[in-house]
Amino acid sequence: MSEYFKISERGAGSFWPLAILRWVMVLIFVSFGIQKFTPQSAHGITVYISHSPFIFWLSIFGIRGEADILGVIELTIATLLVVGAFIPFISALAAFMGCLTFAVTWSFFFTTPGVVKWSLSTDPIAWNLMGEFLYKDIALFAICAVLFITSLTHEFNIRKLLHPRRSI
Repeated sequence: MSEYFKISERGAGSFWPLAILRWVMVLIFVSFGIQKFTPQSAHGITVYISHSPFIFWLSIFGIRGEADILGVIELTIATLLVVGAFIPFISALAAFMGCLTFAVTWSFFFTTPGVVKWSLSTDPIAWNLMGEFLYKDIALFAICAVLFITSLTHEFNIRKLLHPRRSI
């Protein structure tokens, strides 16, 4: 199956610098993941989780439980990104998981009350510090998307992946 995936660390030409993005994302996921185990972070993310249509259910684990689960997920993604430097399929999986993570956190920008004030006045989009904090997730999502897309070979074909012995 690994013939359908590639990694920047084994690339050539303009492909190899993408490895820098992988290692930056490892640092980000490690720091965000570790942070989730602090009481301050656990309490700080409750407002986002409680209004999220995607992860509101985490509140059944309590304030510390929901933060711990997210911390474990973020540290798992960091670990998979590291392993993905050597195993192309894992690279694609980790990047895809990163995309999902930042898609969910970017949704907080729209679902958390008070983050953004939409207006037709001279300042059409005004956000507070929470909004500024969330806005960076667009770039982090894009980095993970680039890592995922470039991990797929040009020959990638879902039918080949599902039925490797059939000719197409």
